[in-house]
Amino acid sequence: MSKQLSRRAFLGASLALAGSVTIPRFALAQQSSTRTLVAERRVIDVLGKPADVFGIRNELGRQGLFLPAGERFLVDLENQIGTETIIHWHGQVPDPAQDGVSDTGYVSPLGAGEIRSFDFPARSGTHWMHSHHGLQEQSLLAAPLVVYTAEDEAADLQDETVLLHDFSFRSPEEILAELTGGDIGGHGMHGSDNTAMSGGMMMGGMDHGMMSMDLNDVAYDAFLANDRTLDDPQVIRTEPNGRVRLRLINGATSSAFWINLGDAQATVLAVDGNDVEPITGSRFPMAAAQRLDLLIDMKGKSMLPVLAQVEGLADRTGVIIAVKGAEVSKISRVAEQVEVPVDLSLEEKLASRHPLASKAADRTIQTMIMGSMAPYAWNLDNAPWPNRRPLRVTEGERVTLEIMNHSMMAHPMHLHGHHFQVTSLNGRALNGAVRDTVLVPPMATVGISFDADNPGRWLFHCHNLYHMATGMMTEVVYG
Repeated sequence: MSKQLSRRAFLGASLALAGSVTIPRFALAQQSSTRTLVAERRVIDVLGKPADVFGIRNELGRQGLFLPAGERFLVDLENQIGTETIIHWHGQVPDPAQDGVSDTGYVSPLGAGEIRSFDFPARSGTHWMHSHHGLQEQSLLAAPLVVYTAEDEAADLQDETVLLHDFSFRSPEEILAELTGGDIGGHGMHGSDNTAMSGGMMMGGMDHGMMSMDLNDVAYDAFLANDRTLDDPQVIRTEPNGRVRLRLINGATSSAFWINLGDAQATVLAVDGNDVEPITGSRFPMAAAQRLDLLIDMKGKSMLPVLAQVEGLADRTGVIIAVKGAEVSKISRVAEQVEVPVDLSLEEKLASRHPLASKAADRTIQTMIMGSMAPYAWNLDNAPWPNRRPLRVTEGERVTLEIMNHSMMAHPMHLHGHHFQVTSLNGRALNGAVRDTVLVPPMATVGISFDADNPGRWLFHCHNLYHMATGMMTEVVYG
């Protein structure tokens, strides 16, 4: 349960419980100072059972990193998980050597006990960090990474962060072996020592419109919101008529969610850490790795469940926002009906408050998503990693990527080192949101545009971990 604070009380407050953060006020912390993050092993309770998982702990002993406006990303990362790892700063745009990946060859993974320093300008917004080594992300080696703005600090809002995840009690290696029959093809995954978790293989489809989609590669044991299920959810307490900025992060390894507020309404403020023109609604789709900032007004309400239901399933997780002293009713972690597939219904409505400057593309690159559930093998352009076909750009160009999905499964595509604008959906021009991860539905084409202003080699991949593990990754290469 997060601690309820009045606005005056939290003007000087530091971080609240893991993931749920009452916004820090920064009269106490305007200068940059080196912060410490520790990749660690920990034990959480899931469905009444102890679960050995990973985590990323800050110097205050809580999960995640929360930076005040104007502070640099000045971090010492310490590896205490007992095996090598590397942490990607998802949503940040450092130089390639500080991106937190080893696949591009700039750096090696962190060895057990090693400390590595990072120093670059922090990009504001709701972001996250996660392992980019082996299958460790499945074992909860992930945490929020939020960088506040001066406007956030001045706002009369309660600020809360929620990290969603999918969870199972068996090992990720066992999941992958079940999916592939023990053959992971050409993708050279780094070895890793993961905790005991996983699920089974689930290859169900769902009729949606005129096509049958493949959904939910893995049958998970539970779905988590800030490490908790709806059997024992986090309750975020507010003042009567309070207003909450809820920062939702889909840190799930392979699951997409519908965010559902029931009869209540919320306003979308930002996606993937980038401001959008406000949109009001009660249901919002979230693909893996995407973020969604919602403004929720509790005026006239005593309790508001914010539920995240998995596409194609009745399983759900979430948190409960409740006025201080209000009774909180029990909510089942199984909904009454199965949810439909996540789609682009929100994407087609979004418009960035800070779009790219108007400019024609200097270069258009087409890339094709390929693969299937059986045999379980995924790639881009018929070239599974590491035998990839690089996407080559030149510094200073405006680049458009046309991502064509020739599979029967949706894929959340993530570009490292850049934020892009969604500029077309199935050939229809769009002045859409600025993002770093976009969903490409089955047999669809999504166009994204970015400025080639961060030279280096940058990964471009599906953010379904098991799709990436079996080859669905390439790189954008300058020069």
